[in-house]
Amino acid sequence: MWKQLLPAFRMTLLLTVLTGLIYPAAITGICQLMFKDKANGSLTPVGSSLIGQNFSNAKYFHPRPSNAGNNGYDGLASGGFNDGPTSKKLIDRVTAAVAKFHEENPTYQGSIPADAVTASGSGLDPDISPANAEAQSARVAKARGLSQEQVHQFIVLHTKSPDLGFLGEPRVHVLELNLALDGQ
Repeated sequence: MWKQLLPAFRMTLLLTVLTGLIYPAAITGICQLMFKDKANGSLTPVGSSLIGQNFSNAKYFHPRPSNAGNNGYDGLASGGFNDGPTSKKLIDRVTAAVAKFHEENPTYQGSIPADAVTASGSGLDPDISPANAEAQSARVAKARGLSQEQVHQFIVLHTKSPDLGFLGEPRVHVLELNLALDGQ
């Protein structure tokens, strides 16, 4: 009996050390070297920079609408809607978002950027399109007592290019932009 149990015990001990200690330590070390910001989390004094947050004050840029949780932006309730383009629920939700956008940005005259009235796949996207930011710039400038050109410069400074130059679209990180405006 010991002939069978002793090798099984040794193998269990070896695999426990290998997969429970050495492998996690190696992966943690690699992540600390290569992805320090993401490996250590992204918490700032006002929240996470990886998850969208609800800004409703007129002096802040607003994120995309969120469908995560009852009040939106709930990381535990992340997920998209599967409503099709002819869905009455989707039409009602977008119609309400358009009305809210016009209410918050009464001087905006152009076509509303799609990401201003539709949620992302997770409902937690921290970024908006530069067009969405520009559409909100008059409201933010007025609320902060700045010129639209000053706000435009903040948008330009905080617009990120597509990853690797071709993956994705240009984007503006809402939290970073709002913090920069607060810090000026």
